[in-house]
Amino acid sequence: MMSITREKLIDALVREYEFLCHDDFDPDLDLSVEEYRMMLEEMSFGELVIETGTDKEYTLDNYMAVYGE
Repeated sequence: MMSITREKLIDALVREYEFLCHDDFDPDLDLSVEEYRMMLEEMSFGELVIETGTDKEYTLDNYMAVYGE
């Protein structure tokens, strides 16, 4: 298991958000990347993990391999 810091997790979540919004961003509904990052900054580590949508099948390590650095 890799060492995952809060900062690395936030960066990965922002990368995923940018990827998901790239072709389907609606400024009337979606947060800007900056607003999303600010929201994440308010979350605990546990809340950030929940935000990734990971589970026993698609683990946090799998998630970080895709969206982490």
